[in-house]
Amino acid sequence: MKFHIASEEEIKEGKTTDVYFIRTREILERVGVKKKVYAEFTVMNPPYPWVVFAGLDEVLHLMEGKPINIYALPEGTVFPRRDKRGYPIPVMAIEGDYRDFAVYETPILGFICQASGIATKAARIRLAAGDKLLLSFGVRRMHPAIAPLIDRASYIGGCDGVSSILGAEHIGKEPSGTMPHALILTLGEEKAWSFFDEFISEKVPRIALIDTFGDEKFEAIKAAEIIKDLKAVRLDTPSSRRGRFADIIREVRWELDIRGHEDVGIFVSGGLDEDTVRELRDIVDGFGVGTSISNAKTIDYAMDIVEVDGKPLAKKGKFSGRKRVYRCRECNEYFVSNREMEKCPVCGGELESMLQPVMLNGEIVGEYPEVDEIRNYVLEQLRRYDGDNGL
Repeated sequence: MKFHIASEEEIKEGKTTDVYFIRTREILERVGVKKKVYAEFTVMNPPYPWVVFAGLDEVLHLMEGKPINIYALPEGTVFPRRDKRGYPIPVMAIEGDYRDFAVYETPILGFICQASGIATKAARIRLAAGDKLLLSFGVRRMHPAIAPLIDRASYIGGCDGVSSILGAEHIGKEPSGTMPHALILTLGEEKAWSFFDEFISEKVPRIALIDTFGDEKFEAIKAAEIIKDLKAVRLDTPSSRRGRFADIIREVRWELDIRGHEDVGIFVSGGLDEDTVRELRDIVDGFGVGTSISNAKTIDYAMDIVEVDGKPLAKKGKFSGRKRVYRCRECNEYFVSNREMEKCPVCGGELESMLQPVMLNGEIVGEYPEVDEIRNYVLEQLRRYDGDNGL
């Protein structure tokens, strides 16, 4: 028996590709055909009005040292479903002898489709949560081999912290979390709270899980009396048992406040999505969101050849020729064009050229941004967006 995962070496050797790419390369090599192609990565119909582009770092790691060029939007770019004129927006392009990258289409798409999906969902929930604490709790819902991917993409999208040890280590952070029901079930609530306070490092915030057995409001009062520096209480009751969650939270808040525990926050988790987060954000202090982030819909990118040996050529349903991508610094509109543009045709503002070289002849161009730089870039862009309507 073994884990059902591909090693990094197997991915780099092209063993995770679809077999028809291997056959295509074999045919081209046997007949001695060498074609320089330019291929673009676009998403025609994403599940949301806008997408957070993520996963570029893994693409570059895979392709480093190969004789190809890659052009891309900066990782973390928030882009709309289509540009102002309805054209799909290329987020990335690859250029070179097709035989040198044919077998990597499959893993490249896997990198950006899943990472972008998780980052986009995290960003939508970030908007729904406002300025409240948002933690990613979703790694238990997916294969453990991709825990670092899930947590990195969640953090880039706007989560304040992540729960898995390896995922947090991967982004240079401390893991975030409270206590599980297992601790309560094995010790009982009062002992569990007391021993957590006694034995766990003082750097870890004191947040007591209060919904294992009894009424949440009375358990919250009890926890506040037992733990001297209680930071918050956490409610994680399954939806089948909790009734109207918002009303329970209000009861807990009221009972804590009238007993002088106004400084004890309320943290909630368990089956949350952007709708429930938006509903609860004014009455809680933080959220732990799991499945809806880690199991987010993937962004259905496709890679399409649009130029062969310098001549525009694409299959039906696609747009031939290499494209330029611009974003207006003033109105934030996107434009896809086959020629240079200087001014925004909507507001006359300055245009920013978005599709830039990130790898030339197998060498990464410049220093890749740190994860916090990417996250801050996402958050800055989100100030122009809302959860449903784009701009």
